[in-house]
Amino acid sequence: MSETAQTNRPVIVLGLGGDIGVYAFLRAGHERYGWKPMVMSKVVTTFMRYSTLVEWVPEPRMDSPDAIVAHLNTFAAEHPDHDLILFTNLDWTVRMIAERRGELDPRWKLPLCDLGAFDRVSSKTTFARVCDELGIRTPFTIDVGFTADAWNSGAVSPADALAQLRDRGLAYPLIGKPASSADWFEVDFPGKHKIHHFESEDEVATVLEALDERDYPSEFLVQEFVPGDETHMRSLTAYRSTSGEVTLLAGGQVLLEEHTPGTLGIPAAILTELDEDALDDARRFLDAANYTGFANFDYKISSRTGERVFFEMNPRIGRNNFYVTAAGANVAEPVAHDLLGDAHPAPASARPAKPAHTVLYSVVPFRLLLRYLLDPALRKRVTDAKRRHGVAHPLRYSADGSLKRRLYVRALDFRLARKYRTYYPKPTETGF
Repeated sequence: MSETAQTNRPVIVLGLGGDIGVYAFLRAGHERYGWKPMVMSKVVTTFMRYSTLVEWVPEPRMDSPDAIVAHLNTFAAEHPDHDLILFTNLDWTVRMIAERRGELDPRWKLPLCDLGAFDRVSSKTTFARVCDELGIRTPFTIDVGFTADAWNSGAVSPADALAQLRDRGLAYPLIGKPASSADWFEVDFPGKHKIHHFESEDEVATVLEALDERDYPSEFLVQEFVPGDETHMRSLTAYRSTSGEVTLLAGGQVLLEEHTPGTLGIPAAILTELDEDALDDARRFLDAANYTGFANFDYKISSRTGERVFFEMNPRIGRNNFYVTAAGANVAEPVAHDLLGDAHPAPASARPAKPAHTVLYSVVPFRLLLRYLLDPALRKRVTDAKRRHGVAHPLRYSADGSLKRRLYVRALDFRLARKYRTYYPKPTETGF
């Protein structure tokens, strides 16, 4: 008998937005506890299409905080006998919920940070400041601002940023990224990417000029490139409870990232591992920031020096979170233990929970993945992991395995393979 059944309080998990990270969490809750998965979105999203497991809750005004809050409160009133968990994996929605959580029905349980914590960690600038205080290495970065408020807070103007690049003599390529993902979501200009890869000063100047013309409200970061291809990247997922205890820590080596302009840098394949020093850095950061809820860190192992360089912390679980569940640390468990009280008591085993197995997570076909792995030793580790545990794919779930759904997921694999042929036809030393 499931724990949910023992409490006679069925649980609904309502995801906002419907990306693959939301589906992975919904799957984890259903697989572990039998929680009912639902998604609120404007349309049925790519990753929910033909699902017989996830119930769609249409909301045509997903860009309106007032509409979302009103719908959530109506939903709660319509389900008085359920425990309700609200979940999302979009920065904009995380911030919106943090800003409006006082208006939500208190029955909604939120494995998300509050507004103060969001502001402390979501800006890559403040992230770097906290890391510096803790002795955690981050890349050399120029904070570029486009308003008087940004300059008064320590950012430099576009002209001063270009001058600093010349004076410091940084070698290209350089990396460009927003300090705030939520603000980046709102701005649009020709040639915009999730992460910019600059090969020349002219390319930097073009983007800075576009942001300046739009009075971009937050900072844009121009960073040194830490050497090494994408297999030197690492993903780290954590959960810190409302009582201030880090109850989940997991990590993995990125094998391949996505390469379309809108998704560049998102891991498409991960080999799980336990980098204890990095996990300890993440725990110290979360404690210092007094952060609660899910967090996802990106860091890299320099191919030149071997040191860890932390880039950012996302105030959400991350699209690739199924690698954690697949490796033996179901991501629904820390939420249940934290937010559902005595209904799901925490285990007596050692905490934080950590994955128990080395597992291959991949949303790309295995043969395509191997084509991008140039290191023979790494190829062997990946092949061995597949032989032991198969390939963990969040959309391949037997409880949601109708024929139409299975064929659709296979078609998504082929579509993604075509995108690699278009945007990243062969591996490079930089991953670009």
